[in-house]
Amino acid sequence: MFNKLTFWKKRAVSADLKERINALKQQSIPEHIAIIMDGNGRWAKKRNLPRIAGHHEGMKTVKRITKMADELGIKALTLYAFSTENWKRPKKEVEYIMSLPEQFLSTFLPELIEKNVKVTSIGYTEQLPAHTLRALEDAKEKTKDNTGLILNFALNYGSRSEILQAVKNLVQDCKNNQVDAHDITDELFSSYLMTEGLADPDLLIRTSGELRISNFMLWQLAYTELWFTEVFWPDFSEEHLVEAIEVFQNRQRRFGGV
Repeated sequence: MFNKLTFWKKRAVSADLKERINALKQQSIPEHIAIIMDGNGRWAKKRNLPRIAGHHEGMKTVKRITKMADELGIKALTLYAFSTENWKRPKKEVEYIMSLPEQFLSTFLPELIEKNVKVTSIGYTEQLPAHTLRALEDAKEKTKDNTGLILNFALNYGSRSEILQAVKNLVQDCKNNQVDAHDITDELFSSYLMTEGLADPDLLIRTSGELRISNFMLWQLAYTELWFTEVFWPDFSEEHLVEAIEVFQNRQRRFGGV
């Protein structure tokens, strides 16, 4: 039997934060938040620790932010965990990062199931190490019927490759007379992407002070509100998430209109 308190244990929340959370819930909460989790290595370097220590701490942040997203009623949370370019990193670091999904899910999957969270993924996951893929697929299978928060991991994901593959598949379907070129719309093209069935993000958060998208969901972010913070991912807290949503709620989303 797992201890239900290990993952969803209530942390001490200040009266001010409780008030801010209640105020958020009175307005429009972003349905889908995407996060570029950046700064693990620099967090560790600042403390004279190995880079893998930063990734370990970052895993703890995933737990905290998933919990808060669920509490706020967010429908989908996409976390950019590993890009197609990240294979260029040192071998030992990559190996450790590839162990994190297994560590995270083996420890917290029962609680995710308890809270009705559905685990999904985007990316070229078939290229992941066998143990990483096995843990991911097991979590997806065991939560496939859940109807709560969608916890979507972007693993071995690259948006340009995703778009190119979508174009190739669409062209092939046109050649096979399954699709008429005149019928191609934004909606149809979106159905060829890895995020098929998932609404485009309303809010993108990037930590660590970097001000770029880094080949992440280039099509899907067309009208997403962007929020950047200098805070490294291991230090990103529930308060920071609340702050980002407060900023989101105070913006006017015109989608090209007036």
